[in-house]
Amino acid sequence: MDLWELENQIYAEGYVTLCGVDEAGRGPLAGPVCAAAVTLPRGLELPGLDDSKRLTERQREALYEQIVEEARSFGIAFATVEEIERLNILGATYLAMSRAIEALDPPPELALIDGNRSAGIQVPNRCIVKGDGRCADIAAASILAKVTRDRYMTELAQQYPEYGFERHKGYGTKAHYAALRTYGPCPIHRPSFLKKLH
Repeated sequence: MDLWELENQIYAEGYVTLCGVDEAGRGPLAGPVCAAAVTLPRGLELPGLDDSKRLTERQREALYEQIVEEARSFGIAFATVEEIERLNILGATYLAMSRAIEALDPPPELALIDGNRSAGIQVPNRCIVKGDGRCADIAAASILAKVTRDRYMTELAQQYPEYGFERHKGYGTKAHYAALRTYGPCPIHRPSFLKKLH
């Protein structure tokens, strides 16, 4: 599949600057949600570029370095656990996405958002369902968001070693639930995600 096909059709409508936007960490029980926005040089070929979920950790890490080097512009941003609790996970995701888009220079004329909803995004945008496997810019954003969040959760694991964040990155694995039952939640757990525990 040509990851530029869809974007080239959109460029053909007269746009000069597009960006792709994706998030990582909507589902975990702990940690922030991370979003990235990326504008790649049009037509740039990055061998192996794909939806971050289809790549190994090593492939993602290698592509991360290439994307950061080759992108015309990129932004990476978080929404905190407190913001997730205050706004709900969807609202916090849009907040992180908006922050990532704001970091782009030049600002995009159109943001391509992975998924089917973008209610909280203020800039002109278009939703692309399964965009992380269909658009080069969104695939690149999915990798930056995933690698950044994974690295951050690995750092937090040193602060809260009993939960094993470096292994599951805050997702609800058996080991994570077992640690929660033993130690209770820590400050980076999302209280609204832990209702199943009670």
